[in-house]
Amino acid sequence: MRKKTESALPVVVIGAGMAGARLAARVPGATVVGEERHAPYNRVLLADVLAGRYAPDVIALPATEVRRGVRAVRIDRADRLVHCDDGSVLHYGRLVLATGSNPVLPPLRGLGDTLPDGVHPFRTLDDALALRAAVRPGARAVVIGGGLLGVSAARALAECGAQVVLAQQGEHLMERQLDPEAAALLRVHLEALGVEVHTECRVRGLRCTTATTTESVRAVELADGYELAADLTVLACGVRPRTGLALAAGLDVRKGIVVDDELRTSDPYIHALGDCAEHRSTLYGLAGPALEQADVLAEVLAGRPARYEGTRALTRLTLRSPDPLRALDLAAFGEARPLPGDDVVRLADATRGAYRTVVVREGRLAGGVLLGDLGAVAGLARTWQDDEPLPPAMSLLHLLIDDGGH
Repeated sequence: MRKKTESALPVVVIGAGMAGARLAARVPGATVVGEERHAPYNRVLLADVLAGRYAPDVIALPATEVRRGVRAVRIDRADRLVHCDDGSVLHYGRLVLATGSNPVLPPLRGLGDTLPDGVHPFRTLDDALALRAAVRPGARAVVIGGGLLGVSAARALAECGAQVVLAQQGEHLMERQLDPEAAALLRVHLEALGVEVHTECRVRGLRCTTATTTESVRAVELADGYELAADLTVLACGVRPRTGLALAAGLDVRKGIVVDDELRTSDPYIHALGDCAEHRSTLYGLAGPALEQADVLAEVLAGRPARYEGTRALTRLTLRSPDPLRALDLAAFGEARPLPGDDVVRLADATRGAYRTVVVREGRLAGGVLLGDLGAVAGLARTWQDDEPLPPAMSLLHLLIDDGGH
């Protein structure tokens, strides 16, 4: 009887991103507090907003009742209260932290607490809209960071007619997802669109000019002393989980807010999910795992047995273009970098810009990358997610050419 009473208490969700919105859609009566002024939206499509392909209402998620523009400032665990910056106080039976992550602002000379004019993070819909309003044909744009977000931003800015330079500190683009061969093909694709790509390139600072009291970026300084002229600078240097509320409330926080298989924190009445949650020492930072966590937590909050055991996440990126021949699809999963003793097979067609590779470790599919032609991705993803030993008769070549039965 007590369990039923607890489950009937109100559910409060802090954060109206994709994870929070998904959960709220599955938990009737949940109260959602969201800092952003916009309705919840699909963050995966922000580059399409920047490129002008989609208006903000197109990427909105199915309607969820949200208290917009309200920030939670303190959690009172003893009385189970959430204090907000508008003076309101919310009582919860179960609290869900879906606070997401913040863009990492690199320690650059000339970059203080207030961003100079022309310097933009690229994490929210407001960021995408501000960049869209600022970019002009011929504008000199420098994107700092060659990961998934930086590549998407560079491609979108090039579509807007900007002269784009992409500065990546690592050896190749999208180091977390791609092997060097796939990254090289991605680089060729970007350069064909006019994006100038610099890898193994460390940025030292920003050079700004001051008019009255306003600083404006004029150049990006590299460690070797070279300067990249810039009217716009985009910071795409990764993200960091937002854990401030949890820390202040005394919850267990390591890299993220630590949760168990029921997405429960060190407080039995508080859960966490999405970018801010650390499950089994893993931070995912991707939409797919966040949505899966929301589905599991909805079952838990309804009193039904459910456990989250981790996500074998597939990363997909579509670099769209008004010209279909200049679009590019890529997918990456698992560990694409082979270890000694692994079996590897690659199929590459340079003329079509197509590339496929898989890594097999101890008889199981360990990872792979597909670029250009994703016909085999469904079958490969299922094989990898099932994590079952490969049939003895299945050749590595079969893995790459099988279309999954379609």
